[in-house]
Amino acid sequence: MMAHDPDTNSTERLIAALSADVRAIPPRFIGRRIALGIAGGGVVSIGLVFALFGMRPDFPQAMFGFSFWMKWAYTLSLGLIAVTATVRLARPEGGSLRMLWPLALPILLLAALAIEEMIRTPMRDWLSMWLGGSWNRCPWRVLLLAVPIFLGLLWSFRKLAPTNLRAAGAAAGLAAGAWAATIYCLHCDEYAAVFVLTWYSLGILLATGLGALIGPRVLRW
Repeated sequence: MMAHDPDTNSTERLIAALSADVRAIPPRFIGRRIALGIAGGGVVSIGLVFALFGMRPDFPQAMFGFSFWMKWAYTLSLGLIAVTATVRLARPEGGSLRMLWPLALPILLLAALAIEEMIRTPMRDWLSMWLGGSWNRCPWRVLLLAVPIFLGLLWSFRKLAPTNLRAAGAAAGLAAGAWAATIYCLHCDEYAAVFVLTWYSLGILLATGLGALIGPRVLRW
């Protein structure tokens, strides 16, 4: 008769003791908590837009224009995909950043729109269309507006258990950047698809990189 390994028995008892008082997580708890963190940070970011930049003066008229909804369609789609990945990565063994492959669809669609836009525009106007009037401010403003949303997500993660900390941080940064870019549309009056594809995406990428950089430090539990 084979004797039981004392170490194995001790490990089993430890696992049983640790799990005895663990409460079941309600369905959709993670999604609701992350949504609450984004909403809380988003309110602060909206306040920053009004306090620092101001709403674009033609906002009511802009809402009937194609360029306004083109920007929102792009940033919102990135934000929803990033939130889906963040919810999954907030769980133990939640996966990797490979689940972000749907991001390719809105990026490719906007790139196709930018190419079509450039075909219709004389070559002499390409540079001004690409740079707009705020290319050197747009990415940094998006990053600034992403900070409160990222902090809200850090609050959300306090009761969650991510294990792939760098991937979770990157996904949270991506979500914060995308929703910050959505909020920035309240101020920004740039209209070119190539501008949005370049400078909005750069701001979102900066927020993603920041999340990946500090994720292993601030998400540890």
